[in-house]
Amino acid sequence: MANTIKSTSDYEIMIGEQIRRLRISYGIDQLQLASAANISVGAVKNLEGGKGSSLKSLIMVLRTLKAEQWLNTLSPETSVSPMQILRDLKLKEPRSRVSRSRNV
Repeated sequence: MANTIKSTSDYEIMIGEQIRRLRISYGIDQLQLASAANISVGAVKNLEGGKGSSLKSLIMVLRTLKAEQWLNTLSPETSVSPMQILRDLKLKEPRSRVSRSRNV
């Protein structure tokens, strides 16, 4: 299976389509969404059309559509810190002593 690299435009279109499907599932039109999200209809049209939109508009739309949890998938919280694992390993390892011969 080949790995295809998507362009920024591809991602904008993909996100716009997801927003549109979500809006339609709520049974509201673009004007109603814009009004509820307190943004312009043009911003909703741009977002859904993959023509660029502000991050603020995206967040406001996601909140209005009760899809804010989608934002958490962008940067999931780590439950284990790699640095803490290293610190824990160092604490568990017994200290080794280096023996040197003494010249008396």
